[in-house]
Amino acid sequence: MPADTPRPANPAPPAPDFPWPEGKRSAFFLGFDVDAESVWLGMDRRNAERLVTMSYGGYEARVGIAKLLELLARHDAKGTFFITGWTVEAHPAACEAILKAGHEIAHHGYWHLRPEPGDDETMREEVERGFEALKRVLGLIPVGYRAPSGESCVALLKMLRDRGIRYSSSWRDDIRPYRHLLPDGPGPIEIPVNYSLDDWNFGITHRMSPRALFSREAVLSIWRDEFEQTHAWGGVTTMMLHPQVSGRPMRYRLLDEFLTYVAGFDDVWWATGRDIADHYERCEAARGV
Repeated sequence: MPADTPRPANPAPPAPDFPWPEGKRSAFFLGFDVDAESVWLGMDRRNAERLVTMSYGGYEARVGIAKLLELLARHDAKGTFFITGWTVEAHPAACEAILKAGHEIAHHGYWHLRPEPGDDETMREEVERGFEALKRVLGLIPVGYRAPSGESCVALLKMLRDRGIRYSSSWRDDIRPYRHLLPDGPGPIEIPVNYSLDDWNFGITHRMSPRALFSREAVLSIWRDEFEQTHAWGGVTTMMLHPQVSGRPMRYRLLDEFLTYVAGFDDVWWATGRDIADHYERCEAARGV
């Protein structure tokens, strides 16, 4: 097929209308991207000498992760922490605290390099070094993956599937989980994300653009609206939070208020990525997929 022939970017069929557990109307997925300084190194390796820039990421291990773990414990909530291999090696104690608190640990690359189609060697190194670091430092093999800078391609999905990744949480094209369809067969389950639920867009843009920070009230309004309509449609509200953003004082307060708000709905299933993947696979099996 010619490259300029119009065709959908995603060949997977529409997301199946699997019911949520216990008759819940929607799902709520707390995902955290633990990048620390690696997000700045992934943008530009020369940032290693720009110490104020690096300090944005350093806040995670010094303050942000611990504060968010306290917040989640207070709400009796479990999250999924997508951690880069670099971060695990640089800040093992902070990452061990996440694991000790009972949260899921998932894969987020190594250097936080955006996957680039055609550069299979770099993608393979990012995937394999990420696996190796998580295994060596934390003693675990993750089943979930979130793409650094939110990019993906067929070659990457194949690598992930072939290395045991059961789900991805990177794509933006649905409100319910679905399974990727690759040229050679089924791929990982996708737990889609929503750009409006990414705290980076509202809380750290001043370092990368002239846009001002968003106020707590503005972001809370956006998050409530996104959650309410996603809940009404029976989807999954997937959060993309960063300890170097939501671990800051005002952003912490924002997240606290939002979690309290969501907890006021008794028909929401709070789940980790692994929980959602397990449920999806059970539903597939029940329907003989």
